[in-house]
Amino acid sequence: MADKKATREAYGQALLELGEICPDLVVMDADLSGSTKTSVFAKAYPDRFFNMGIAEQNMYGAATGLALSGKRVCASTFAMFASGRAFEIIRNSIGYTGANVKVCATHAGITVGEDGASHQTFEDIALMRTIPGMTVVNPCDAVSAVKLVKQAVLMDGPCYVRLGRAAVPIFYSESDEIELGKGNLLRPGRDVTVVATGIMVAEAMTAAAQLAEQGIDVRVIDIHTIKPLDEEILVRAAKETGRIVTAEEHSVIGGLGSAVAELLSSKCPCHIEMVGQMDTFGESGKPAELLEKYGMTAETIVSAVKKVY
Repeated sequence: MADKKATREAYGQALLELGEICPDLVVMDADLSGSTKTSVFAKAYPDRFFNMGIAEQNMYGAATGLALSGKRVCASTFAMFASGRAFEIIRNSIGYTGANVKVCATHAGITVGEDGASHQTFEDIALMRTIPGMTVVNPCDAVSAVKLVKQAVLMDGPCYVRLGRAAVPIFYSESDEIELGKGNLLRPGRDVTVVATGIMVAEAMTAAAQLAEQGIDVRVIDIHTIKPLDEEILVRAAKETGRIVTAEEHSVIGGLGSAVAELLSSKCPCHIEMVGQMDTFGESGKPAELLEKYGMTAETIVSAVKKVY
């Protein structure tokens, strides 16, 4: 885990590689291509890149038109503007028609940091997973981001890909199998299962190592695809460990924790604790300090595991 890279950087890399093998791929951006890293694709394939300006709703409407005309489209902006400002268009134009548009949103969660509460998105997973037919993906590192973005672009239908601003530890190797809709077991364990997504996977692994020193054997699962949810790996974990802790850089209302609770309440009821943004807005500050203040750290996961254990 020595190397770090932002998932938005990996997104730019994936687009560059996809541009060569997918001549029908079109990339769009709402005047943030330097930050979202779509600028990498724009430089290599300027005839297939469109800067739509600060007009997110218009961008996703135009993306729908291109997709329904036979193109594969990746349309990017910050997660707050995609899931918030453009929700109606994503729902009614992209979702309702099943258009082949990938909403690749960067700068999600509290690790936007100094940009403050107006830009810190805790609602996007909740909103996007309510749209019928929408696949929802939240990679934990750069390697999984490249693999999952490629799979998302090559699949048919709408997809929301959540990407981050800050560099995060790399867990996966290029040889690891990472598949849309399938969770990944990162660490076996018999006492408690921590189900994590996005940047919280790193915190979950740190927490598991600390708990092992205290005699608590923690299983860690990376749920990079929140919709469709991998029911098999989650039900098995609930049956085998009987205790679940979810961890996400998102509101505990409507996100990963809610999705897991919805599933297990009918398939295998068990004690569940949730780590995430606790129904509150954030504030401007350094990402690490904000994660600590708002309880999205390895220490918070340790406390939640001890509570269920």
